[in-house]
Amino acid sequence: MKPAEAYILNQEEPYRDILLYIQQIIALTLPEITLKYKWNIPCFYIGKKPICYFNVNKKKGFVDVAFWHASCIKKHRAHLVSENRKVVKSLRYNTINAVDQTVLISILKDIEGCNKTGFLK
Repeated sequence: MKPAEAYILNQEEPYRDILLYIQQIIALTLPEITLKYKWNIPCFYIGKKPICYFNVNKKKGFVDVAFWHASCIKKHRAHLVSENRKVVKSLRYNTINAVDQTVLISILKDIEGCNKTGFLK
């Protein structure tokens, strides 16, 4: 098993179900996506372009779906959390029912259409 898959599958509930559900939405929305393991977390790429990453915050009780190219997001910006981060913004979920597919898909498509390839460029 690959490290990114192990990270997801080894999470306790409800985090595992949330991660698997979001992973499925990402894969269906962006079929060319690749799941990699960097900085000890699952990261999604299209080619060399970073799309988003998962992070579980057990202390605060949520799954963070973070986007490096948040400046490319046109719709649903009010749903994003920056929490003192300059570049990265994220969607946070504490239950599977909290995942709004419409918002997530819209943000993924905005990021996919972004011409940026590096993290800060």
